[in-house]
Amino acid sequence: MNRNRSVCVTGLGVISPIGNGVAGFLDGLRSGRSGIRPLQTDFAARIAYNAFGVVDLPAESSVPRSRLAGVDRVSALALIAAHEAVDAAGLRGHPALESAILCVGTGMGGAETLQAGYEELYLRGGLRPNPLMVVKAMNNAAAAHIALDFHCHGQSLTYSTACASSALAIGEAARAIRGGHADLAIAGGCEALLTLGTIIAWYAMRTLAIPDPLDPGSACRPFSADRTGLVLAEGAAFLILEEEQHARARGAPILARLSGYGTSTDATHLTKPDATGQARAMRAALADAGLEPTDIGYINAHGTATLAGDAVETAAIKQVFGSHAAAVPVSSTKSMHGHVMGATGAIEFAAALLALRHGFLPPTINLHKPDPACDLDYVPNQARFDVTLRHVMSNSFAFGGSNAVLVASQVADRAA
Repeated sequence: MNRNRSVCVTGLGVISPIGNGVAGFLDGLRSGRSGIRPLQTDFAARIAYNAFGVVDLPAESSVPRSRLAGVDRVSALALIAAHEAVDAAGLRGHPALESAILCVGTGMGGAETLQAGYEELYLRGGLRPNPLMVVKAMNNAAAAHIALDFHCHGQSLTYSTACASSALAIGEAARAIRGGHADLAIAGGCEALLTLGTIIAWYAMRTLAIPDPLDPGSACRPFSADRTGLVLAEGAAFLILEEEQHARARGAPILARLSGYGTSTDATHLTKPDATGQARAMRAALADAGLEPTDIGYINAHGTATLAGDAVETAAIKQVFGSHAAAVPVSSTKSMHGHVMGATGAIEFAAALLALRHGFLPPTINLHKPDPACDLDYVPNQARFDVTLRHVMSNSFAFGGSNAVLVASQVADRAA
């Protein structure tokens, strides 16, 4: 990439199970709060293991309730997070938005609409299908709605690569800016797949966590010897990415520099992760940032709490970081917010950015029984404060073998 065109983060918006808005999300990370709880739905009795990362829609946001009423839940989450990011960057009403590009990641798009459609078809004979079913359920609906709200006429792309979707969206937006194809991007991801059909499908794979009925909030236990699987969750996070000189010219707040992006494909198995493929993506991100492994002060791990995944990621980190692996703090914030699938890369990169900016390390909660195969510093159970960080890494590794790694770096003269 052209290193003369530096990419900065000038805005951030988050809606998550541990807190809405950047302030709420930051508080959740600092306090080690679990956002995992039983679903309260009409199909709850049909769920064998009821523990999920559930978002409570905010009573108020900069998006009118009437605007959210006619869209799928995934687009509603995306709009709330994107509006926060645009406002934080001081871009509302700014003419630069007209040429902004959109890069959005999602795994399933409008899952809620699809569930309702199948129920109408198979349970009620399909007599009254929703005429907006297609446009509400399509994977690019969220991107389309964001473009409509902000009158963005630049390139619009939706990435669907399972758990790596939004990390890829952010990385590809950065590439476009560095390559001179854009000065401004709205990039991130969204997911809202807590529907009966989706949950049953994941149960069939035998990958979901078995929660303690007395403490469902502890269901996600990355790197722990007693981990039983991942916890599905919903949420969204969006960033404003901007060419640095463009940002400075308009006096934008610069939160961090997106300094590195690396991607790879395992090409070994659809669901079994591969340490060599993951290591390849981490090395590519470091090379892109012009950094050495010893420069990284914190890694936000993919850390899904699956038996194979956590051990493989630990091995991959050791491959890349060598003797430094034992010294670099690693944590999985999925222990708090769950696995947000297509949005998880954006949410976790947001967590890494906040750690970088505010000088703390988010914890891996529920880590009381260390697994001997996972023997790094996982910041167990409690956040660490008053930490000086210069560069942080965020890992996203997906079914299908798609890997994406992002690196953020401190800006010495960062704006308030």
